[in-house]
Amino acid sequence: MAPPSGHSLLLISLLGVFAFHCFTRGQKNSTLIFTKENTIRNCSCSADIRDCDYSLANLMCSCKTVLPFAIERTSYSGHLTIWFTDTSALGLLLNFTLVQDLKLSLCGTNTLPTEYLAIWGLKRLRINTEAKHASPEQSLLVHSAGEAEPRDKPLASHTGWQTCAYVSFLDMTLFNRESSLKSFSIENVAGMANNFPYFPYFNTFPILSNKSYVVTFIY
Repeated sequence: MAPPSGHSLLLISLLGVFAFHCFTRGQKNSTLIFTKENTIRNCSCSADIRDCDYSLANLMCSCKTVLPFAIERTSYSGHLTIWFTDTSALGLLLNFTLVQDLKLSLCGTNTLPTEYLAIWGLKRLRINTEAKHASPEQSLLVHSAGEAEPRDKPLASHTGWQTCAYVSFLDMTLFNRESSLKSFSIENVAGMANNFPYFPYFNTFPILSNKSYVVTFIY
């Protein structure tokens, strides 16, 4: 068989570059954040990483260290995975943050205190407690409202995280138990601070008084 000509080699090279570009453009990175020994690492990963494998995450993902006081409130439209050993940094990362698809993996055997995380717009929650309990990963569909529903869309023209009408309260003591994830929702909730006086979050985060919310408790 005759060796390929110079034009053929050029064509093959161009096709290879084009295919690689299309493949990488089609990949959708996910965000992985892990907290360990007072350090927070924020990573962008193109592939799933085995839970709590810190060395592999540092090797396979693009990671940067974030100082706790430098954490800025943001939103996550894709998959967000957080590995944690205690709740000290979770409030900074998640309280009143817009997260639609969240996975929380407990990477230690600590007993967690009675604390609640308040998360905007949560659609699906997954938890892994393998480090503490030899149990399979659990998944919970919080709500399945379509993207076209006005009350659910964090639109490009939004005025901040206040536009989201879904708020979920996650009871962190669920990581201490081996029972299944459970939830219940209350619709058309107005006057959040008056209806939930024992939740201090509403004193520090502005809530629209003329808006009704769907409140979900996950335990």
